[in-house]
Amino acid sequence: MDNATQCDFLLMRYVPDPFKNEFVNIGVLLFTREDDFADVRFTRDWARVRCADPQADVEILEALESDIRQQLQSGSKSREQLVYRLQDTLSNGLQLSESSALLSESPVQDLQRLAQTYLERPKLQREPRLGARQRVFAEMRNAFEAAGVWDAMSKKIKAAKYTHRGDPLKIDCGYRPNGVIRLFHAVSLATEPDNAKIIAFSYAALSEGIARVEHAKTDLTAIVEDGLRREDDVIQFAIRTLEQISINVAPVSQLPGLAERARHELRL
Repeated sequence: MDNATQCDFLLMRYVPDPFKNEFVNIGVLLFTREDDFADVRFTRDWARVRCADPQADVEILEALESDIRQQLQSGSKSREQLVYRLQDTLSNGLQLSESSALLSESPVQDLQRLAQTYLERPKLQREPRLGARQRVFAEMRNAFEAAGVWDAMSKKIKAAKYTHRGDPLKIDCGYRPNGVIRLFHAVSLATEPDNAKIIAFSYAALSEGIARVEHAKTDLTAIVEDGLRREDDVIQFAIRTLEQISINVAPVSQLPGLAERARHELRL
């Protein structure tokens, strides 16, 4: 590494609540010690920030990257002066880490590598979308069939009957014990986490419509895969989105218990 140059890098952190000492890395600043290179790279995936703070103003954060780059590349101040100025002017919601040393042959490439390491979420290995949801649905159907309740359940329940004409949502299956309608819908959070928002958005109107038409309460359970990486920010957000609107989330492994409850409530 005869052509390597000494560099330092700092991480820009988004801190939604300084008292909790929790943060999300959103940017990397890289300098050469000879002050002949200085640049910044922000994340291109703001899901982790939105998960930590749903009210985060991402547009302002994105604009901050350009502002910092202009300051770094203006050449009017030394690296130390720029860092000091940033630390002095950043709000409580943004912080800079301590600097770390780096020996680099290509600061441009190393900035990209650092951004991938510190800012981006690991990409999930996703299955084909239709196959993943259908696999969850098949597990659900098998469990209800094994308990002898599948034939007694309603299938492909049209939300439009209770919400608005044209609503395309169809709940996979359900049954009515006494004054509650229990609904079940297969959801692949590993491949289609955005569907959590679609179901959550529809659920309020669906439950209100069922109360109006059927004079019954609604209990909806989203059946999801076993072994989900619940530490993944997107999956955490999807589960929280469902649970915040009182939609139950149950992995496939809980289906035997749900099917047995159905058998007992349907008296089969």
